[in-house]
Amino acid sequence: MKKLAILLTIPLSACISFGAKPPPSLMTLSPASPVPVGAAANSGQARNITIRVPSTPQEIAVTRVPVRATDTSIAYVKDAQWIEPPARLFARLLSDTVQARTGYVVLSNRQSNVDPGAQLTGELRSFGLDAASNSAVVTYDASLLRKGATTFDKRRFEARVPVSAIDAANAATGLNQAANQVATEVADWVGR
Repeated sequence: MKKLAILLTIPLSACISFGAKPPPSLMTLSPASPVPVGAAANSGQARNITIRVPSTPQEIAVTRVPVRATDTSIAYVKDAQWIEPPARLFARLLSDTVQARTGYVVLSNRQSNVDPGAQLTGELRSFGLDAASNSAVVTYDASLLRKGATTFDKRRFEARVPVSAIDAANAATGLNQAANQVATEVADWVGR
């Protein structure tokens, strides 16, 4: 009887699926200005900054890549999926770019409890593809509280990179390039 019960469950288990089939590969961001290996920094001897993970609208709070088809409709790119939410990937890219281009010591949230230095927060408003213009779009509204200041500096950054097709490969390349362009502009703004 036990053998019959086991044999009956084998075909059934092959039919059950608990989620969508993952894409062939997952996407990530890579910094155009990486922090050199072995680079040492001391927050007591250099300026420091805390970079927070930006807030996002729901359309990009997921690991899928949105395509704005019209002003009022959004689809997602087939087989395009981030390895983690884009806001975390973008914050890490910002951290690497700011440190590499400005010499700031970028602190983690936990390290910032001692002395946060300057603080960069913001909202990642767009991080996807625009079907009307065939472009990858990254829009970041940054808020910077410089060390010792009592007011915020705010600025919107946006990059649009043309893509030849709306697909996973072009989404990965275009969004990486657009994100790096925005990160470079943010780093230059923070470093002045």
